[in-house]
Amino acid sequence: MTKQLNSSKVNLRQNGFTLLELLVVMVIIGLLVGYVGPKYFAQIGKSEIKATRAQIDALEKVLDQYRLDTGHYPSTEQGLASLNSKPANDPKWSGPYLKKTLPLDPWGNAYQYKSPGEHGEYDLFSFGKDGQPGGVDEMADIVSW
Repeated sequence: MTKQLNSSKVNLRQNGFTLLELLVVMVIIGLLVGYVGPKYFAQIGKSEIKATRAQIDALEKVLDQYRLDTGHYPSTEQGLASLNSKPANDPKWSGPYLKKTLPLDPWGNAYQYKSPGEHGEYDLFSFGKDGQPGGVDEMADIVSW
């Protein structure tokens, strides 16, 4: 009977983790998060840029359809809103050209549109993550030209 008590006390002591073991595991998890985290968030930034390029490409196609119907691109004053609502002085307009409302870029900012553009018949672009002209990487402008 004494032998059973002693062995059960030994088993109770061996069932848990020591503080040192828990600290080692926490350090390993911290190192993994420190290594994988930045790579994961960099991929999110790249996917937002790809989504913006895809939306700009889709808007270019819609603008081309508008031009086929009316004979011209919307003016800067009319803007991209003319893709959903008929401009007052455009009898050939046969929209709406978008099934839904005009999308915002992935950062929640409106797309910029100028017609005539500096780089072509029109300029269509997003200011990127920072919402300001210029920048590099994720902060760079994403343009149609």
